[in-house]
Order: sequence, then C-alpha cells, then structure tokens
Amino acid sequence: MLRLVNASLAALDGSFDGLYAKTGRPSIAPERLLRAVLLQMLYSIRSERQLMERLEFDLLFRWFVGLGIDDAVWHPTVFTHNRDRVLTTEVAQGFLSALLAQAAVKKLLSAEHFSVDGTMLKAFASMKSFRAKDGSGDDHGEPPEGGRNGERDFRKEKRSNETHASTTDPDARLYRKSKGQESRLACLGHALMENRNGLVVDGTVTHATGTAEREAATKLSEGLGEGVTLGADKAYDVEAFVEELKARKIVPHVAINGTVSKTGKVRKTAVPPQVAQSAGYAISLRCRKRIEEVFGWVKTTGGLSQLKVRGLDKVEAVFTFALAAYNIIRLPKLIGSTGEVCLARGE
Repeated sequence: MLRLVNASLAALDGSFDGLYAKTGRPSIAPERLLRAVLLQMLYSIRSERQLMERLEFDLLFRWFVGLGIDDAVWHPTVFTHNRDRVLTTEVAQGFLSALLAQAAVKKLLSAEHFSVDGTMLKAFASMKSFRAKDGSGDDHGEPPEGGRNGERDFRKEKRSNETHASTTDPDARLYRKSKGQESRLACLGHALMENRNGLVVDGTVTHATGTAEREAATKLSEGLGEGVTLGADKAYDVEAFVEELKARKIVPHVAINGTVSKTGKVRKTAVPPQVAQSAGYAISLRCRKRIEEVFGWVKTTGGLSQLKVRGLDKVEAVFTFALAAYNIIRLPKLIGSTGEVCLARGE
C-alpha cells in the first residue's frame, strides 16, 4: 500500500511545486497533508481534531505521514485550511490517474467492460437554510428568546429548487432518492468502474437533479472506445441515453425498467432485444452490482455518509480522493494474487 501511495504522490510533484509560497512561514507539505487525509478515510476518523490527536501518539500514523517522533503535530484549524487549499479536484483526479497508471495496477484493469452508477451525498446544510429566493416568508433568521436556535414551520409550504435555495450551500439541491422517502439537501456522486476487478477508474459530482445520473454517465464514458460494454441500473433505461451510447458504438448493458403502470401496462424498454438476450448482458448486470460496494465503503468507512465540506468543487475533490482510497484498500490483495508483491520483495 505504501509503495502505491508513494508512486502516486511522486507523479504529482510538478503540481505540488506551484503550491509552495516563496515567502512566509513554512506550510504543511502537500504530500504529508494528503497522506493524513488518506489515513482519516482509511481509519474512519470523524474529525480533523481527532486525526491530530491520533498523530500525537500513533507511531504508525507518524511513519505513514512522514513525521518524526519528536516532530510537532499541526493544529487542526491549520490542517483544515491547508487541506481545502491543497486537495482540489485536479489534485484528486491526478492522484487517481497516477494510481491507475502504475504498471502493476494497469494490468488489473479491463478495457472492454465497465459499469456506471450514482449515489446521493447528504449536503452539509440544514433544511432550515432552504429559503425562498425572493425572500418571501423569511424571518431573517432571528432566534427566539432563551438562546435557542431559530425554528421553521414548513407545513403547507410548497418548496422546490426553482423557487428556493440553501443559504448555507447554494450548490445543494432538494432531492428525493425514491418514492416514499423524504427529500434532502444533497448532491450526487458518480463513479465509473471496470468490471474485471471492480476498481474505480473515474468519478465526478453533480447537482442533484432527475437527469444528473445519465448526464454524468455520458461524461464519464466519453473516453471509452468502440465496442466496450457499459452496465447501469434501470434508472438509465431511457431512450435518449441508450441511443446515444449506440451512436458511439458502446453496447448498452442497461437493466430493463419493467415498471408496470396503474393501468397494467408494462413500460417499454430502450435496450435492444439482441443485447438483452446475449450472454454478456447477464454477466454485466451481475458485475454492475459491485459498484454499490464502492459507494458503501465511501460512505461508511470513508466518512462521506454526511459531507463535511460545502461547494461542488470541494465535494468533488473529497469524493474523488475517497474513490482512490477505495482502490488503495483493494489493490494489495489483487496485486498479491498476481505475484507482483513477492517479486518486489525478492528483488
């Protein structure tokens, strides 16, 4: 794992050079900062303060980050400000690309079969911040007497993304994951996975809209070549999306949405019959479910079940870095099964 991280960070040296200021006090080295963020995700550490406390006494953490036994640990506020400055979308995507470009990792990736999906990320904003854009019905946020937080009565109040916006996180959108569930302020994270070993090859974050998943899938699949297969769940069974994949000569292994209407009519699928009847189609649908393991790890272990940053750019940077962390967790065993680790130790 350490060799994978070292090689990926070494590939970003050119990007890090521009982050150092010519004057002022020495700042946190970007390499050490990213190593600390990686540890925070791998060990499910909830806050930066707890991470700094762990660095105080844990020699394993100090060794991984690059701190000596007597080196001072950073203040949590200083660490947070530097993380927001260093961990950008470009750096996170560069780290993921450098990880996948390593020779031992590249041979594990499939170039023919992929899956795509999206997941809801709860925004770092309260429903109380979702207020009318024109200011109507606003109580100016004045708290009641007694020092308690302000209260809002949402009964019989019609709210939508067209008329309301969050004052805390303007990029958050009111979104409902499925029928029967409550609406939340959220954004959507998307991932592209290769089907051979279930490694994530790309990711992005968008506003939470009804068409965001298909639009993100189109963007993520732009680099795929002709003849590859792209698996997806039934939410992608839309004629416009499937036809676009066919026009680019990508085989749409999309799950069939056979929803039955109130009148008893079965929804017409956009998946071609010859594709749905092929043997590879059934295999792709089974492999596609592995992408849910990615989102499960990112939210439970990686700590993104509730976002701690605001703004689409910051969320995308953290989400992409979490996808890279998921790959790092799985790669040692995958590489070990090919004998690469034993060969490296033998040399």
